[in-house]
Amino acid sequence: MKSLAEYKSFISEVRKFTGIDSFTADEEGLVSMRVDDKYNVNFQYIEGTRRFLCFVEVCTLERNTPSAVYRDLMAGALFGKETSGGYFTLDPSTDTLIYNYFFDGDDAAEDIEGFIRCIEQIMQLCDIWIDRINLFDENVHKAEEQKELNNIGLLS
Repeated sequence: MKSLAEYKSFISEVRKFTGIDSFTADEEGLVSMRVDDKYNVNFQYIEGTRRFLCFVEVCTLERNTPSAVYRDLMAGALFGKETSGGYFTLDPSTDTLIYNYFFDGDDAAEDIEGFIRCIEQIMQLCDIWIDRINLFDENVHKAEEQKELNNIGLLS
């Protein structure tokens, strides 16, 4: 995939294959769509690299998100071992957690079904990470409740 025109042709083929009308690139090669009424999924062609970036808006992290969540995200991304070769970033203006994955354009164009399977796996991976983040949140709330209960008991 040597050019934006080839990328747009590939996106057009994906649109035909999936029947998803929103699989349409704008003039700069950006594709944006809502998936499962849960994720904003985007694809952006990167000139001169034969690659394109998939970036998924996973969730919004609260300003008081425990540091353990960030540590878990960083540790999980070490060598891509728990992120399937992708990586997480944070949009500082919105506190949106974003999953990023680079596709080789030539490989994706050769196997559209494999490309679609990979997108499905990315959505599953995002679901897993949301569950992990929510578990941290639940544990923090449980610890706060326990602390409050300790403060109102007979020993207070």
